[in-house]
Amino acid sequence: MKKSEIDPMPDFFDRYIDLVEEQDLVTAMNSSVQNLKMLDISFYKEIGDKVYAPGKWTIKQIIQHIIDNERIQSYRALRFSRKDETVLPGYDEALLASNADATNRPLKDLIDELIIVRQSSILLFKSFSKEMYLSKGICFNREISVLGLGFVIIGHEIHHFNVIKERYCSLLNK
Repeated sequence: MKKSEIDPMPDFFDRYIDLVEEQDLVTAMNSSVQNLKMLDISFYKEIGDKVYAPGKWTIKQIIQHIIDNERIQSYRALRFSRKDETVLPGYDEALLASNADATNRPLKDLIDELIIVRQSSILLFKSFSKEMYLSKGICFNREISVLGLGFVIIGHEIHHFNVIKERYCSLLNK
């Protein structure tokens, strides 16, 4: 299913969904895997543990955050696709980040994990029928469809890699 089939477009989450081109969700997810496989790891290693401002995350922490967020969005999608009407809470991204210990992990391991998590998400979303994609639930006090959650996963990653390009590349004067 395509991004244009999200109805209604959820506020807050739309900031991520809007970053994704109009295309089929599984196609977008497969493209993101290919992009992740082509990342220049040496460039990210060169940035290392530098941050563009005090209190901001390192590259490793950003990637860990993308992984954590994808797992949460996929969990939400699974619950909503199965007609679970439980209202799901938001999550404290700072708490998760501060307890993930991403800084002590090799960057390649984090990227490999992100790819594997994305491949798992692809299989999950490929398993959904059209009815399941259109199923909705409440999370973070907002109604969102399973389809919307899938596009949030992609858009959230795009958002963070845009931040890396815009703010972290300047740390290397490139």
